Amino acid sequence: MPTRRELFGLMGGGFANLALIDLVSREARAGGTNPLAVKPPHFAVKAKHVVFLFMNGAPSHIDTFDPKPVLAKYDGKPYKGPLVVGSNGRRIGNLMQSPFEFQQHGQSGLPISSLFPHTAKFADDLCVIRSMYTDTAAHASGCLQMNTGNVSIGKPSMGSWLSYGLGSENESLPSFVVMTDPRGGPISGSSNWTAGYMPAAYQGTLFRSVGAPLLDLETPMGTTDRTQRSSLDLLKQLNEKHLAQHAGESELEARINSYELAYRMQTSASEAVDLGKESEATREMYGMNAKRTADFGRKCLITRRLLEKGVRFIQLYSGGGHIEDTWDGHNDCIGNHKLHAGETDQPIAALMADLKRTGLWDETLIVWGGEFGRTPTSEGVGKPGRDHNWHGFSMWLAGAGVKGGQAIGATDELGFAAVEERCHVSDLHATILHLMGLDHTKLTYFYSGMNTRLTGVRGNVVRRVLG
Repeated sequence: MPTRRELFGLMGGGFANLALIDLVSREARAGGTNPLAVKPPHFAVKAKHVVFLFMNGAPSHIDTFDPKPVLAKYDGKPYKGPLVVGSNGRRIGNLMQSPFEFQQHGQSGLPISSLFPHTAKFADDLCVIRSMYTDTAAHASGCLQMNTGNVSIGKPSMGSWLSYGLGSENESLPSFVVMTDPRGGPISGSSNWTAGYMPAAYQGTLFRSVGAPLLDLETPMGTTDRTQRSSLDLLKQLNEKHLAQHAGESELEARINSYELAYRMQTSASEAVDLGKESEATREMYGMNAKRTADFGRKCLITRRLLEKGVRFIQLYSGGGHIEDTWDGHNDCIGNHKLHAGETDQPIAALMADLKRTGLWDETLIVWGGEFGRTPTSEGVGKPGRDHNWHGFSMWLAGAGVKGGQAIGATDELGFAAVEERCHVSDLHATILHLMGLDHTKLTYFYSGMNTRLTGVRGNVVRRVLG
């Protein structure tokens, strides 16, 4: 019989071995069987996570973050300039001033529209790029280019590139989470969060903000944990046997990992969307008690909880379906923007405040914007809508590594086209990757005989964004 001293020594060694087993198993997974193992960035940075607030349908820059006072002088007069704008051959209407008042906010005096009274409180944190431009005037291809860097279907999305380049900090949740609008998703659908030609493990996972986060995630009635574990072990053995005969099949590797991830997510994902323990003050701050802001507020609060758990990339969509259900204000840009800004302004400001409160602000990059902008002309005479404008629009960044309280670049005096410090979508992507510690020219994936990049053959980091 061992002495009491020897018994405690054996017990202590046993507990240490448990920790060792866990470390060894993690290292084994990182060695090749886990495509989402954490990888070091190319260089040290603060940012670890990205939240992309996607305003689906294309918000008007001249009604949000790019004031054009000269439009008051030409309001109601026809546009006679040479620039071809609009979409689908629609007739361009008269020039139309913004009905929303712009005021300077914060110590920086950054001008922000009255559409965003809550977000304006964070003016000194916002870096507005007023000189964005893209290559397409169509929603489907515009969303694709903003998300994947390309106007065609089948390319990896930005969230997939970040998951591929940096891995995941949480083994029980996806690295890349997407939450769409209850009115529908973007026109080009899941192609916006696909992994394209990369292994399927890097694709975005669609979360629901109400009820079970994922369909068919809950364990069927009558199935015990032991039974489920045995079934998964057998399934894994069969899949791995098949994989040994078909090495390199990313879909099969992803499927093996997805079964295990789904098993772990049954608890973790449900906990992430269970807001029952959040205080009434928190729910009120996010606007969850008001019908207009409840859905986006819930998604923003879930976002904070997912960030706390280490999720790498989270994308929230405002607006879904088509035309007025999105920011696509062809008929009435004024009413349209009042609706969608009203649904999102308070929740976004609450998320920013909460990230500052919890300490996540210094490691989270926030991106706000849509697929392009809108014209400074009305859709037609006496019709307060605005058409598509891909020649010039605004987006903003905030959070880790961003120098706030500034506007970069400019559109012309009417707001048609970017004319100063022009920023292509590829430049935005290069900047986001840089803020996450990745050199966009070195983050490559070999496909079809060449090293591909999110930024293609373009892209320059916008240095003025960097704090």
